[in-house]
Amino acid sequence: MQKASGGIAEFLIPTAFVGTTAWLVWHLPAFMLDWIPYTSDSLRAQVEAIYLRADITPNLGGIFGGHIDILDMAALILTPILAFFGARTVRPAAMEFDGASTIDRIALFIGRVTMMMIAIMTIVMLYEVFMRYILERPTEWANEMTLWFASFVFLTSGFYAMQQRCHIRIFLLYDVMPRWVQKLFDTISCLLIVIFAFFLVYGSYKQVFVNKLYKWELYGSAFNPPIPATLQPMVLIMITLIAVQAVLNLIADWNKEPEIHTDEPDEEEIEMLKRAVGQD
Repeated sequence: MQKASGGIAEFLIPTAFVGTTAWLVWHLPAFMLDWIPYTSDSLRAQVEAIYLRADITPNLGGIFGGHIDILDMAALILTPILAFFGARTVRPAAMEFDGASTIDRIALFIGRVTMMMIAIMTIVMLYEVFMRYILERPTEWANEMTLWFASFVFLTSGFYAMQQRCHIRIFLLYDVMPRWVQKLFDTISCLLIVIFAFFLVYGSYKQVFVNKLYKWELYGSAFNPPIPATLQPMVLIMITLIAVQAVLNLIADWNKEPEIHTDEPDEEEIEMLKRAVGQD
């Protein structure tokens, strides 16, 4: 039976989520300045100067005299709401794995968000090509913006790939083993992922959140976006989600029958491909 589509909501909600999240990321110093105490007045003044130069809506004025304005607060409220409804309304495509847990739904929604980011990144690149080669007026921001989006795409797609079980695996030894040995291999693989994620977060937490995010480190180009301040925390967040997803995959797949991996698609894969292209 062909799976139902979530309709236009599967495009509009992820796109809106990208918009509100992008706004929050760009204006994150406003929240840090208002809600996080700075131990150094000079560091606070440095972050405040960076924020005032990059503030998109400097004339709105902050709520209660602070740096957070009404649009910042609206983006903060809308982002989790969009994430909630996005995860609830997302529908797996014919070729996608449909998990039962909440984090599976979140991973599917993040997959849709990733697709929207790729579309936005493509539009930015096309715009830069038009400005550079047609109007001969290249921008200062398109290259760094594309790099920024591409980095987020790389990180979020890893989480989606783990949920879909579509990461690279070598089955030469795995397939010839009995099921209990395959379960042992799966457990060892999952354990290695969790250990790696734990020590990565434990070892770099201070470096990432204190030296990068807290100081709002910039890229150093003409556009000068906060790529180091935002991407490095994102690495730790994504690797944590990947580790959690790996554990859930292990639990969900524990009692499944062993799969036979060949180079030829089986009948079920052929039917899924036909449904994906609209054939009966």
